[in-house]
Amino acid sequence: MGTTTRLLELSDVGELTELLAANRQFLAPWDPVRGDEFFTEAKQLEIARTVLGAHSDGTMVPLVIVNSSGGIAGRLNINGIVRGALESAVLGYWVAEGQNGAGLASAAVADAVELASGTLGLHRLQAETLVHNGPSQRVLEKNGFTRYGLAPEYLKIAGRWQDHVMFQRILAA
Repeated sequence: MGTTTRLLELSDVGELTELLAANRQFLAPWDPVRGDEFFTEAKQLEIARTVLGAHSDGTMVPLVIVNSSGGIAGRLNINGIVRGALESAVLGYWVAEGQNGAGLASAAVADAVELASGTLGLHRLQAETLVHNGPSQRVLEKNGFTRYGLAPEYLKIAGRWQDHVMFQRILAA
């Protein structure tokens, strides 16, 4: 993993819960509707155990994005790792409002590309953004992802089914 990301640890749950709670309104337009329980340490611990189990199973890599002082600034997941003829995964990430514009998302996605093409040996990464999420689209494009389509009503975000722009990066032959 790179200098901007590292594997999620159970000891991160307290700091991560605080960051999520502080950024609840900021993240709401980009996330599924989340109940109050999601922003509790108990729920975040449950989620962390689940994603670390998926990591052990080889189907996911749950990372935290860290800032220059080593504090958690967001999350990045390499989800749905599929082996065999596909050798692909899906990238998802967020950075706290106060850390936006510092290049952390771009650096974290670069770390993910390096990890996916190196250690994980994947052929392809894909990512989706809401149609109106220009900053996230620029992060992906800066990291060599190309647009390849539009998925109508792809995910239920902020309480309604919304269209997403599809991106991919081919990593290896």
